[in-house]
Amino acid sequence: MCQMCEEPERSGPQYLIEPLYLTEALDQIREYGWCVQGVLGTGSRPSWAYTAGLTAQGMPELAVTGLPPYQAVYLLDVAAEHALQTGPPIPGQQWLLPRLPRVEAVRISTPAVHLDVAVSCYGEEIQAVQLVYADPEGRFPWSPHYNLGLGGQPVLGVRDA
Repeated sequence: MCQMCEEPERSGPQYLIEPLYLTEALDQIREYGWCVQGVLGTGSRPSWAYTAGLTAQGMPELAVTGLPPYQAVYLLDVAAEHALQTGPPIPGQQWLLPRLPRVEAVRISTPAVHLDVAVSCYGEEIQAVQLVYADPEGRFPWSPHYNLGLGGQPVLGVRDA
């Protein structure tokens, strides 16, 4: 899904975040409590996004795949605010968030591979949860009928059933 996954022979320092970009992310984290980092899709790889900053508040970072950037930012902002008020999403738990599809929390197997801004801020031991969303018919990606069988939402971990 990401360049680090596709090119594991390259060393970690080749993927370090530019200092100016990291400074901007840290400024947003200080002001809002978290920031959202988007990654544009290319070819067959869909876009995805994740938070950085929730770790400092004792929470796992949140991620979502397969949504356009503006939808991903909205979902993650609403979910982060909800998590800060009610507690972090528990893998296997479903949330109903205002004006959003039902989501289910899935623990991300190797968050350090996918959440480079969060890793730059907090180290490789971060925890993260993907918010996997239902399609308009209420089906999740583990259903063969999800999105009419067209896919489009990679799941970065194993579902806790």
